[in-house]
Amino acid sequence: MKQLMTNGKNIFSKQLPLFLIAVLLFWIKTYTVYRIEFNLGLDNFMQKFLLFINPIGSAIFFFAIALLFKGRGKVRALLGMNFLLSFILYANVVYYRFFNDFITVPVLTQSNNFGQLGGSAMALISPTDILYFTDFFILLVLVLWKKVDLPATISRRTVTGVFLSGILFLSANIALAEMDRPQLLTRTFDRNYLVKYLGTYNYTIYDIIQSSKSSAQRALADSSDVAEVENYAKATYAEPNKEYFGQAKGKNVIYISLESLQSFMIGYKLNGEEVTPFLNSLLKDQNTMYFDNFFHQTGQGKTSDAEFMMENSLFGLPQGSVFTTKANNTYQSLSGILDQQGYTTSVFHGNGKSFWNRDEMYKSMGVEKFFDSAYYNMSDEDTLNYGLKDKPFFKESMPYLKGLKQPFSAKFITLSNHFPYPLDKEDQTIGPHNTGDKSVDQYFQTARYLDESIKQFFEDLQASGLADNTMVVMYGDHYGISENHKRAMGKVMSKNINDFEQAQLQRVPLFITSPGLKGGVNHTYGGDVDVRPTVMHLLGLDTKDYIDFGTDLLSKEHQQVVPFRNGDFVTPKVTKVDQKVYDNATGKQLSDKEAKQYDKYDELVKKKLELSDKLVYGDLLRFHTPEGFKPIERSKYDYNKREDQ
Repeated sequence: MKQLMTNGKNIFSKQLPLFLIAVLLFWIKTYTVYRIEFNLGLDNFMQKFLLFINPIGSAIFFFAIALLFKGRGKVRALLGMNFLLSFILYANVVYYRFFNDFITVPVLTQSNNFGQLGGSAMALISPTDILYFTDFFILLVLVLWKKVDLPATISRRTVTGVFLSGILFLSANIALAEMDRPQLLTRTFDRNYLVKYLGTYNYTIYDIIQSSKSSAQRALADSSDVAEVENYAKATYAEPNKEYFGQAKGKNVIYISLESLQSFMIGYKLNGEEVTPFLNSLLKDQNTMYFDNFFHQTGQGKTSDAEFMMENSLFGLPQGSVFTTKANNTYQSLSGILDQQGYTTSVFHGNGKSFWNRDEMYKSMGVEKFFDSAYYNMSDEDTLNYGLKDKPFFKESMPYLKGLKQPFSAKFITLSNHFPYPLDKEDQTIGPHNTGDKSVDQYFQTARYLDESIKQFFEDLQASGLADNTMVVMYGDHYGISENHKRAMGKVMSKNINDFEQAQLQRVPLFITSPGLKGGVNHTYGGDVDVRPTVMHLLGLDTKDYIDFGTDLLSKEHQQVVPFRNGDFVTPKVTKVDQKVYDNATGKQLSDKEAKQYDKYDELVKKKLELSDKLVYGDLLRFHTPEGFKPIERSKYDYNKREDQ
């Protein structure tokens, strides 16, 4: 070992000085970025140590690839590899600043969305970010000034020694990580842990391998694979509440996705003024149910994940979006079910039909009519951020809605209340907050605008005569303020926002309003996957033959354990975040002995996520057909022809 270390020192310092400088600079840069940009939650010495050393193995191994080139190609390859890895790191930095997550291969397949991010992306980039490429520029200057170089010819023994050094570091890194966090590489729900222990570069390789494996799962699946999922669905089925079953039978159904709206906004007053006065008024409506312990369960798919879970009662994927990676799967979505019940199924969206691959996914979900940006006046004064502003969007949608054959189901996807929360001055009817964080401060203005657009829609729905025979379901699709803004949110909430409080902030609004429905505030704990069985039972449609990973929120048998996509969970009594269990009443972390009694919830959450992933990756619903349901035929749907022509 001593001889190996001595040889390695000679190789790097005497034979490969440029290589050594590249490794050292890259190591320092990467570790600095980890500590400045990422909130990885380092809990012990081992985690801190591994985060410190993991860039070394990556740098040695990947830079060693440059040594395989001939002549001056070695230097160019070294610079190219440095720039590529620096770009991967920086791309994760920008992505993390908003999503508080790391890029995966499936996310990169959503590149058709990137061109529309516009202001959101620019708001995440700082001029000082060029410093994250400092090591590349230093190497470039050293090479151009010929201060250091790589030998034109390097012996095979030297190259092998460099690769072995990199592999030695990587192997030791993985071994120590597995000792501190058993099953790190098999339990892949939490990317934060993978980066904390392995680093962004090793995580990227791991992600590529995982994505390749998931692509092969469908080809290897057969009808026997669905049996376990079917048995689980039957065992966890919750009988509908007789008091509510069929209360909205035969009524139209309208879903409204409340972009980025979190529950803390409901009832919140800014300088003595209600931010969402109309939504607040619904809390007193005798025909409106409001669920104040409803949590979003989205992953990297964000809005599309919320749509997917609402429609299918299945979880989104641990990597990427189902909409973009599994759009051709077989589904038994709510739209498809209602289509076969005689409903006209539709979606309204003031953006391009290909955003989030909706024009493909909706065919698999049984959506008959898709009113995208081609149906609206997309003038400069009426568009902002991601597309058509909410007020003109609802106003221009009404003629199309009234033209639908009843009964119908319609989904409206709002856009204005989206990061970085810009709003034209003429649309601002409330002042910003004063936290000093621009995005957080402007969030209150765009939330007010969203509230006003919903009020306008309800008034138009009433005037149209449709309100008397329509059930409206409104839901916050995902968080609006990420955990990167804890300091500002501390000022908003007048409390310290720690990991426990951050988990509580994942509550999003869920309103269900319908004529004759017994309203009130419901304190039941639930999430996105619970909405489909709830709505189906209100419509008088039993779900016992369908595979659901959620249960009816109104059922007396509803299980109040809400899984998050990373494996954390929340219940009425406790919340689990980052391997720690907290008491909801006090917000204090429980001791290991106290937390032991809640291990059963941990296993339940793990089982749900694993079975849901197994079903989606393997496209197992092609082997399961509920009684009375016919497989959805994608070829029936064509969104290229305008409905009004």
